[in-house]
Amino acid sequence: RKYFQELRKGGTEIQACYEAGFCGFQLARQLSGMGIGCAVAAPGMLPRMPSDRVKTDRRDARLLARALRNGDVHEVYVPTKQDEAIRDYLRMYEDEKGDLKRAKQRVLHFLLRRGLRYTHGGNWTGGHRKWLLSLELDHPMEQETLDGYYARVVELEEHCQTIAARVEEIAGEERYVEPVRQLKAFKGIGTLIALSLIVEIGDFRRFATAEQFMAFLGIVPSEHSSGTKRRQGSITKAGNSHLRKLLVEAAWHQRSYHPTSKRLMARREGLPAPLISYANRAGRRLNKKFLRLLYAGKPSQVAATAVARELAGFIWGAMTGNTA
Repeated sequence: RKYFQELRKGGTEIQACYEAGFCGFQLARQLSGMGIGCAVAAPGMLPRMPSDRVKTDRRDARLLARALRNGDVHEVYVPTKQDEAIRDYLRMYEDEKGDLKRAKQRVLHFLLRRGLRYTHGGNWTGGHRKWLLSLELDHPMEQETLDGYYARVVELEEHCQTIAARVEEIAGEERYVEPVRQLKAFKGIGTLIALSLIVEIGDFRRFATAEQFMAFLGIVPSEHSSGTKRRQGSITKAGNSHLRKLLVEAAWHQRSYHPTSKRLMARREGLPAPLISYANRAGRRLNKKFLRLLYAGKPSQVAATAVARELAGFIWGAMTGNTA
């Protein structure tokens, strides 16, 4: 604050920018509160010379200042404090679910090393849990280890249930309830993915086309073409990796599509007929594409990624009103 107050003496107009990173958005908010325009630059979009192999803070500052002067800074969306807080809460939920998955794997691996395996159904069913609790291992230390592993699983399950209930409460708030209901009209998109899309993206209209939204998520093919040859490779993986992972997760649900599903019909209850028709059109198209790619011999992971790209386009259309 003191530094910028010195710069502003004499009525000098100041524009500032810094690269998006570990600093977050607090500095941008502080400068905006002081009446100073501040852009948060996307690091991967800054113009850099391929031969420039010297990196120092001073050179980086000159690069940023030159890009800002020339209008070459691609600004990162700065979320509101509320959206940022909810975004971090949802990411914490994802981390907790990952911890739960690993905790369950530790239990199974511990038993497998001792030749113990449940053969009367799937793991983590009611029968499997009764079997776990009935086990009596030979060594007391082994029994204590199993009890500790299982207690951790139960603890994480209870915590995840508490967080899931809180996520449903947040999704019911006035700011989010309607967009969440619209996104849940698509198969594979539940409350968590819908709310994550809303708080991570903010305003979907900042993307002029669906293709721009897909490129932001990094699910468009990379390309290295020259002359008459066109070479396309794997997806770019640029932009928001968290949303990309969630969309691919939702795309796996498109392997089948039943518009008369009771769960899907319940989620669509009360929504406008044009939106339901749009979601049905999306479901049929995505399912057809998934199966076509599988029948063509493509790996299922490639098919899911391709379907996630088109699903992103349908999501952009629903959130911007381009459902024609």
